[in-house]
Amino acid sequence: MIKNILNPGNYPTTIHLILLLLRVTSGVFMLTHGTGKFMKFFGHEPLKFADPIGIGVTASLVLAVFAEFFCSVFLILGFTTRLAAIPLLITMLVAAIIVHANDGFGKQELPLMYCAMYIAIALSGAGKYSLDNWIYHRINRS
Repeated sequence: MIKNILNPGNYPTTIHLILLLLRVTSGVFMLTHGTGKFMKFFGHEPLKFADPIGIGVTASLVLAVFAEFFCSVFLILGFTTRLAAIPLLITMLVAAIIVHANDGFGKQELPLMYCAMYIAIALSGAGKYSLDNWIYHRINRS
């Protein structure tokens, strides 16, 4: 099971480079959103954050920070990439379908584009240039 999750895929070099580009760019772009939310934990003001799925402000912020900050870092490094893409996908689906439900397609477009990227990453894996690849080959050597 772990081997399948970490499997970087057996692709031509160009595809590995494309996966690297997709992982790093989507991870860095999302990290810009996650960093601000992460800093809210260390601020001196009371937490102000949306509660789109009714689990409470703090829990919603924790889930958003986990996805947008930590999972973005995992994506950039190519560490547990397929798993890291799932919370990011869910967060972007919530943003598109719930948070921006009444805002029209203009506001839903970006989270939906992120969704497409995270689906592609979850299905294809991290590629050769990743920690997943290094771990996968270390596991297979033993």
